[in-house]
Amino acid sequence: MELRYLRYFVAVASTRHFTRAAESLGISQPPLSQQIQKLEREIGTPLFKRLTRGVEMTEAGEALYQDASHILELAESAVERVRSIARGESGAINVGFSCAVTFHPTVLTLLRRYRQHYPSVQLRPREEHIHEILESLRNRTTDIAFVRLPCDIGEEFEGELLADEPMRLVLPENHPFSDQTQINLGQLQEPLIIFPRELCPSLHDLIIRACYLSGYQPKINPLAPHITATISMVASGFGVTFVPESLASIQTGNVTYHNTNTPHLTTQIAVIWRKHDRSATLLNMLQLVRDYLHSA
Repeated sequence: MELRYLRYFVAVASTRHFTRAAESLGISQPPLSQQIQKLEREIGTPLFKRLTRGVEMTEAGEALYQDASHILELAESAVERVRSIARGESGAINVGFSCAVTFHPTVLTLLRRYRQHYPSVQLRPREEHIHEILESLRNRTTDIAFVRLPCDIGEEFEGELLADEPMRLVLPENHPFSDQTQINLGQLQEPLIIFPRELCPSLHDLIIRACYLSGYQPKINPLAPHITATISMVASGFGVTFVPESLASIQTGNVTYHNTNTPHLTTQIAVIWRKHDRSATLLNMLQLVRDYLHSA
């Protein structure tokens, strides 16, 4: 049974009149009558009683009317849903995050704007090691990712630089230098708390290199399971650490945040995606990114 038969039937059933139904459908009355007759033959029973003025539904017609109306609503809803997905206005987008980038205001702003512009799109976040993010991009379980540079993304991905972010030194609040705004790293003697290198190799190497270039040759204390955990370990007296500036927004007691005298402690945040990926949800996200960068 074709949907157009049901549309013709519902139009006649709603108006109780062939001529008015034909006008609402934009067709002439004789073809409409023929289509209804075909539908009745296909079903095997009359659907309308022909009256002097108009028609009325038979018992079978009344039963079909409810179901036909529902079927047409479902069909229209399905078509609109598919069109919405094709426009990137619904569906889902899988977003990866590495190295605590979710705390950066640029990333937060972009995610908020995406939610405001596309409230029907399900945003699925996942925080992973950088090598896991690259692999999930390759196998298409992640659509787009916010990462820290430098990282070797290769020729299979494209990227857009979002922001530079300096690193901040984190000291316990009872440290002799805790009242200083800027710290000379060469004066530090405490153990360094750091996360495992595989979590974010570029940031790990950046911190170690900057320490040695500044004359601070730290003993590496027990590794923290992730970047944000380093702050808690400083508060507990295990040593000192470095975190991206945006993590200074974490309200953890017993620590202080400081600038340093080294120009080497700056990281960058970028967004990356698969080259040649033209999915609508991704393109909409990238357009928001570019609009934001253009207006910044």
